[in-house]
Amino acid sequence: MERIIHLVFNAHIDPVWLWPWQAGLDEVLATLRSACEQLEAHPDLIFTQGEAWAFYQVEQIDPKLFERIRLYVQEGRWEIAGGWWIQPDCNLPSIWGLEKQIVLGRRYLEEKFGFFPRVAYNIDSFGHAATLPRLLRKFGQDCYVMMRPQEHEMPLPARLFRWRGFEGDPEITVFRIARAYTTRDITLEHVKAALSELPDGIEHTMCFVGLGDHGGGPTERQIAWCREHATAIPGWRMIFSSPRRFFEAISAQRERLPLVTGELQHHAIGCYSVYRSIKTAIRRAEHRLRQAELLLTDWQEPRNGASSAQYGRAWQRVCFAHFHDTLGGTCIPSAYPTILEQVGAATADAEEALHIELRKRLQTFAADGCQRVIAMNASDSPFEGYIEHEPWLDWQAWPANMQLVDTEGQPIPFQLMEPEACSHGLTRLLFRTRLQPCEVRTVARIVPNATPAAVTSGITISEHVICNDCGVGCSAKRLQFNDSLSLRAPDLDLLEDPTDTWSHGIDRYVEQPIGKALWEEPVVLDRGPLLGSFLQEGQLCSSPIRAEWRVYVGEEFVELRLSLCWMEPRKVLKLVIPLPCPAVRRYDGIPGGWLERANDGAERPIRDAVLILLDDGSQLGIVCPDVFAADATSERVRLTLLRNALMAHHDPHPGTSARAELSDRGVHRFRFRFFYKWGDLSSYPDLTLRQLDSHALMLHRPPLLADLTRGMRREC
Repeated sequence: MERIIHLVFNAHIDPVWLWPWQAGLDEVLATLRSACEQLEAHPDLIFTQGEAWAFYQVEQIDPKLFERIRLYVQEGRWEIAGGWWIQPDCNLPSIWGLEKQIVLGRRYLEEKFGFFPRVAYNIDSFGHAATLPRLLRKFGQDCYVMMRPQEHEMPLPARLFRWRGFEGDPEITVFRIARAYTTRDITLEHVKAALSELPDGIEHTMCFVGLGDHGGGPTERQIAWCREHATAIPGWRMIFSSPRRFFEAISAQRERLPLVTGELQHHAIGCYSVYRSIKTAIRRAEHRLRQAELLLTDWQEPRNGASSAQYGRAWQRVCFAHFHDTLGGTCIPSAYPTILEQVGAATADAEEALHIELRKRLQTFAADGCQRVIAMNASDSPFEGYIEHEPWLDWQAWPANMQLVDTEGQPIPFQLMEPEACSHGLTRLLFRTRLQPCEVRTVARIVPNATPAAVTSGITISEHVICNDCGVGCSAKRLQFNDSLSLRAPDLDLLEDPTDTWSHGIDRYVEQPIGKALWEEPVVLDRGPLLGSFLQEGQLCSSPIRAEWRVYVGEEFVELRLSLCWMEPRKVLKLVIPLPCPAVRRYDGIPGGWLERANDGAERPIRDAVLILLDDGSQLGIVCPDVFAADATSERVRLTLLRNALMAHHDPHPGTSARAELSDRGVHRFRFRFFYKWGDLSSYPDLTLRQLDSHALMLHRPPLLADLTRGMRREC
């Protein structure tokens, strides 16, 4: 019986990589035009390409070409596979960012072509989060084509398999491409690779052909070679085909395929940490756009009108920047300023809309003889914690007889802090508040000429040891959580990193540091009654560093605010947390959930937080909203803060160039919250994970604040 090799002619186009997006756009136009010419010349040819962004650009620039494409799609000779806005990184975006990739693509394709494909298609993405199968099935996609991790990076039971992220989750059918998704010269070895690792009884496979990365698609020479060699492999026949046709051919045997549960990693671990500015910019943009969706009706789905168009354009910009080389930090340096400007524009649009909405809502507040602080919790999660605010008091320092009260007139405990500016006449307040999701209300009234309420300090400071009323405290050497639970303060380790931009060929960084931070004596900054803090300055080789440790009244965590001017070439910086006893389980935040991972020292992408369960029954939770990768063993956790790699350096190139640029030099800031408590190892630590998620979300989405003076008497 003859078996079938489905030849998939495609052109994987990197819209940004070793060229700027403008060059990628030129290549989209040239490749899609060339594909139409090939389809016209060869009536039996089938072409596969499916990113909605590419069709959107062609429609704007060359409507006639767009109509040709649409005709071939209708005839079934141009297959739209994937259909997302772009082929994104599948580890670092938020879950709603990944959803928006699909929503934007689906909306566009259904409007222009009348359907959305059931085959998802991320053939060059550097890894695939465990939450993807659930997400794909939500949008009607039950098949998936990928290539990375490749065979040498992650063993799988077969090239074709069923995949689910978690026990009990829906499954999708996955095909892992052999060798490469495109090729300049086709060889029998390239085709035969697609025959390897097929499950027993499967008589179909896919082989991908065409010029890619910078586009091109099938060439006349490739088409001729395929015709000449259609039966060159005994027992197999090559046909022009597509992913949809392949999955239809094997659909009856789906239940016989092996089942894989979990994430699909690793490839290019350096992409989780290199060029941090694009990662932090996208994370900020995603949260601001999500907040706008929650608070603003016009930003929930694009409709007619200025705000809706602004909303849609903002998400298009962010989703374009999700592209795996862009978000992965592997593009040329000159490509990033424009991308950062586009993402920044999306963030600015959302922030402006949110603050305008807050001021609109202020118009409904009744007049009041006192100045008020109004807060809006632009989040779908409650906020309960401390806020800092600098009310404008007309160049007056906060007098001793001024009081902060709630709307019932009850005193609010507060603390004065140094203002941000080095200038007289400014006031910075710290106080605690609670807000429900999407709530807007007065959180404080400023009452002059009042008798100050007596405040008992919940902070004690002695010999550079700060402690709160919950027994939580810290010094420069230890973090204390009660009489029996304490941790060594984290270390900063500098590691050698000779790898290229992607860190090809490794799944972890070296263990032995070549340098550690050298710290000066701590200096106390805040002495209560609500906050105690101290500052340590130090040096890590050529990089000056500052660590501000904070302990708040009533809180179970110790907070670290770390900043440094990073200047170390070809190095990795890790924040190392030594464990007081062996770790037995570990959970990492991933897009849309949590995943249990092995403490095997391998580098993995993370979202917002890590939870470590220790063999004495205790739990260590680390909230780290500004970190994107970590590794762990049974003895320690290492959060990857920075890499200083050569940009756009791909081995085996030696990376020797007088004009080569290093990534991430300059000032970087990080926030951490450390929790340490007794736990129950007999069940999934759902409550603790929800707590860590809540704190990460509060750091990402602090309340929006405004001063309201309507009704106050003007004295002069």
